[in-house]
This record gives sequence, C-alpha cells and structure tokens, in this order.
Amino acid sequence: MGERMSSEHGPDCVVIRPDSGFSGKQGFSYFAGISQETAGSTGICMHMLTIPPGGRAKPHLHEAHETTIYVISGQAGMWYGEGLQKYLEMQAGEFLYIPAGMPHLPANLSDSEPCVAVLARTDPNEQESVVLLEIEPPASV
Repeated sequence: MGERMSSEHGPDCVVIRPDSGFSGKQGFSYFAGISQETAGSTGICMHMLTIPPGGRAKPHLHEAHETTIYVISGQAGMWYGEGLQKYLEMQAGEFLYIPAGMPHLPANLSDSEPCVAVLARTDPNEQESVVLLEIEPPASV
C-alpha cells in the first residue's frame, strides 16, 4: 500500500496511493491514508472519507485524540456533545475541529450528492481510539 523511501537512519518518507480502503467502526468506509498501519506514523493519521447521500455515522468519540476535518465537497451536519444535543453544519471549503473525547455523529445532509472530506487525528492508528456510544440520537438525525 505504501511506498517507503529507503533510509539508513530510521523513519523515512512514505507515499500512500489511496487505491484501497477500510471499514471503520463508525459505519463509514475510508480511503487508506497515512497511519501507523500504512506509513509507520507515530502521532497522526489522515484519511479521505466519502459520506454517501443521506449517510451518517454511528455515535462515537475518539478517546484522548483531537480530530480535524476539511470538507472538500458537499455538506455535512454533526450532532455533538453530551447526548448529541448540539448541532452544526459544514460545507465545502470549511474546517472543523473536534476536541478529544467529544461525542459526535456526522451525517451527509444531501439525499443526492456525496460529501467528501479529509480527516486528520492525533492518533496514529486508524481505529484504535474509536469508542462507539450507546446514545440515542435526537429525533432530527
């Protein structure tokens, strides 16, 4: 998956060609990106996500790891916070920051267009810090 450049002195640069993916605990499929598993990273992972029209994640959080998201195309909504009672919307060209341990549930707001985003977390492992939550989302989800 990754093309490692040779180095005699430890970690080196790695090119990842996102021609494969994985299914996340959150209920989405991700394009393989930078992670401990693909590149040997030790402090970050970064993936591309396409949320299908009308798609949404399972309620979850990332223990002890911050997340940033950049929306490339489409629109997304996210319920977050205690009981998922808070709500925000994002559109193409906007960034989102999610603090470590923050419960959240992202969703594609469109019934016809996918939402594409790049995600980065301070957890180098693709799924290790994902904790699924037994929270009933608000009725509007």
